[in-house]
Amino acid sequence: MLDRLAEFFVFGFVPLVVGILAVPELSVAAENAVRGEVIYRERIALPPSAVLSVQLADVSVADAPARIIGEQTIKPAGQVPISFEIKLDPSVIRSQMTYALQARITVDGKLMFISDVRHRLDPLTDAPQTIMLKLVASGTEPAASIFGQLWVVDYVDGIGAITAPQATFRISEAGKAGGSGPCNTYFATAKVDGQAIAISDVGSTYKACAPEVMAEEKALFDALAKAASYKVDAGKLAISDKDGHEILRFSAAS
Repeated sequence: MLDRLAEFFVFGFVPLVVGILAVPELSVAAENAVRGEVIYRERIALPPSAVLSVQLADVSVADAPARIIGEQTIKPAGQVPISFEIKLDPSVIRSQMTYALQARITVDGKLMFISDVRHRLDPLTDAPQTIMLKLVASGTEPAASIFGQLWVVDYVDGIGAITAPQATFRISEAGKAGGSGPCNTYFATAKVDGQAIAISDVGSTYKACAPEVMAEEKALFDALAKAASYKVDAGKLAISDKDGHEILRFSAAS
């Protein structure tokens, strides 16, 4: 009897042990991080209520809002240089897409510094990034007010009012611009410096429409290429050429 009990414990216990050892460990998803610092040239100390926001965005599509991949908000921000680290899952990064960092510092909810040029990067790089911010002038319309909004084209110099087909315009802080023309989808590169604006490399798809529609689209593209300054007021955007002549007017899309 004792021999049978011993046999039971010896041979019955072994499979149980083997089963426990065979359980695989839970895998942990790999994680990368974009690291760097934010600086500005002005010798200005930030107040204790300053907040820094740094975003990693997919800016591949010109006529759509930037898709935020990761973000870090630091409050209080402290003093420059301010270090940041944005963690991300490397599996969401696609080699054919365009990525950029964008940053801003606010004080009591009001914009004080902003990145006004595109800071492109490979999100999987180990190289530290340095983002240069620009001071937003007190008492003026912040440059950021033009960004992110979908603008509907109301007027184009040489054509007049445009109602149908509806044309749109959008510009991102990362320097991508574009929208829907009267006929084709278009894209461009933009640089905003205070109230100055420059739009270049305007390109589009190749759909053919009625001659009058194509004339409107050409006038729109020509006007964008002549942009030199802008003004935003009460949901309206006006763009002028280097001589101060108003060449484009837009309304904010609801």
